[in-house]
Amino acid sequence: MSAAPISRFPVPRLEDLPEDIRRRVLEVQEKSGFVPNVFLALAHRPAEWRAFFAYHDALMEKDSGLTKAEREMIVVATSGANRCQYCVVAHGAILRIRAKNPLVADQVAVNYLKADLTARQKAMLGFAMKVALDAGAIEEADFEALRAHGFSGDDIWDIGAVAAFFALSNRMANLTAMRPNDEFYLMGRVPKAK
Repeated sequence: MSAAPISRFPVPRLEDLPEDIRRRVLEVQEKSGFVPNVFLALAHRPAEWRAFFAYHDALMEKDSGLTKAEREMIVVATSGANRCQYCVVAHGAILRIRAKNPLVADQVAVNYLKADLTARQKAMLGFAMKVALDAGAIEEADFEALRAHGFSGDDIWDIGAVAAFFALSNRMANLTAMRPNDEFYLMGRVPKAK
């Protein structure tokens, strides 16, 4: 595994983290088998860490008209456009697992328009890209196009909120030079033996 630094800013040691943050990091480690670098890199500022992960969880872990795989598609597509290596690699791994498709993350990261997706998913990603890259140009026609694909008002909010939140995440990951964990690169690439 890589010995390269995971951030250009100081990274606190696990034992030095506030108890609530340390507990959450240990829960993630137990579930995934490793600590994703984002949990340590952003712990440089504990109050901001708490706010970041509270919003992350509110968007990504709730029941919604969007599947968890679709939310990850939004992250991967917009992170690719924002040139965020950490989020493309980490959320690409999660997308492969949630979609049960080893090809989808690479396709979505490079060019969602040529990915093996439904027309509905492409419409979703088109709107997400507009939110992430040119939010000032959003107009009512964008909402009408999504409604034509069966998205509700809450779904449209979720698409936009995920794209906007990860635009922030992409910028923080690039600011810190956050390095993806090596473990992410192999996750979900080969179907597990049954």
